[in-house]
Amino acid sequence: MMPRPAKPAWGGVGGGMKRNAFQIVAICALAFMADQATKWLILNVVMIPPRIIGVTPFFNLRLGFNSGISFGLFSDFFERHPLVLAAVKLVIVFGLMIWAFRSSSRHERLGLALIAGGALGNTLDRHRQGAVTDFLDFYWNGWHYPTFNMADVFITLGAGMLMIASLRGTGKTVAT
Repeated sequence: MMPRPAKPAWGGVGGGMKRNAFQIVAICALAFMADQATKWLILNVVMIPPRIIGVTPFFNLRLGFNSGISFGLFSDFFERHPLVLAAVKLVIVFGLMIWAFRSSSRHERLGLALIAGGALGNTLDRHRQGAVTDFLDFYWNGWHYPTFNMADVFITLGAGMLMIASLRGTGKTVAT
């Protein structure tokens, strides 16, 4: 009896590979659309006029625009050159998607797709308005965590999924 050939890391021949690719693209697209839908609601419905809306004793809806990277870093540079960061992010998203397509770990694929979808949402904001729309404001005893948005939530969830995948150690990436 001849041994069966090893299964490709993409999830198998034919259907598995296509199914994984569909799932990656679908999760990325859903994260992107959810982010854009919440930002549209905040900008066009909830924050007219702009104000602070207390939701709980530790959470507000507060409209803000971030022209920098995480926590507003380098905002002066990116206010003058908003497309530079958008271009860098698109290259990174492309790399994340290739990594996701090549991964055999479901957690890794999910995490990478969530990160890519969130990054695309923030990239579109930066391209369209020169800054990212933020509106989720958590605070405690007068200390406010930097305001963020759903794209940031998806990026954080994706990073958590990558940590889970690395702890499980089951995912293998195809070497080129």
